[in-house]
Amino acid sequence: MLAPAVDLLARLAGGGRALELGIGTGRVALPLARRGVPVHGIDLSRAMVARLRTKPGAETINVTIGDFATTRVDGAFSLVYLVFNTISNLTTQDEQVACFQNVAAHLAPGGCFLIEVGVPELRKLPPGQHVLPFHVSPTKFSFDIYDFAIQAMSSNYVEVVNGRGEYTSIPFRYVWPAELDLMARIAGLRLRDRWEDWTKEPFTAESRRHVSVWEKSVSS
Repeated sequence: MLAPAVDLLARLAGGGRALELGIGTGRVALPLARRGVPVHGIDLSRAMVARLRTKPGAETINVTIGDFATTRVDGAFSLVYLVFNTISNLTTQDEQVACFQNVAAHLAPGGCFLIEVGVPELRKLPPGQHVLPFHVSPTKFSFDIYDFAIQAMSSNYVEVVNGRGEYTSIPFRYVWPAELDLMARIAGLRLRDRWEDWTKEPFTAESRRHVSVWEKSVSS
């Protein structure tokens, strides 16, 4: 359900401009723009942005093609946000740190940076193992592979189509909440809030994901 996410993002924008990193097909940006929030997006995929452009209301949203860890756009924003685990698409720590620094450069004083991302599910791994299946059926087998030394993982998909196997692997870098807080501090941001979800349920040791908000000092 998108409504709680859009409600929270609209409140954080506070009448100012919002920048979505990894805007994709506009799943979040379009309903946010309908709430009256001016939205700009950054995305590396021209194909995804082309799909966005086919949707009603897309004409109100400006999009810059580029890597959201380094790409700059004009003006200052009240809110920058990065949802659906997209921070993990940056597969090195340096890229993730650069993302926070890029966000800080875009934020107006007092502005906020919001990330929604899962908590690494290492507790689910059997002792001594680094492979975690998450879907098994007669024609599909999906599993995550973890490399603990560099906090790398990949989601892997094997599917049997017309008697032939097809294999896809997508790389990620998992990141802990405390590590994100340190990246924020490096960029001059401070943690303001952290919840388990968009409805502001408390974040606990059992939470499987978090929605975190960092703030840029008004004196910056």
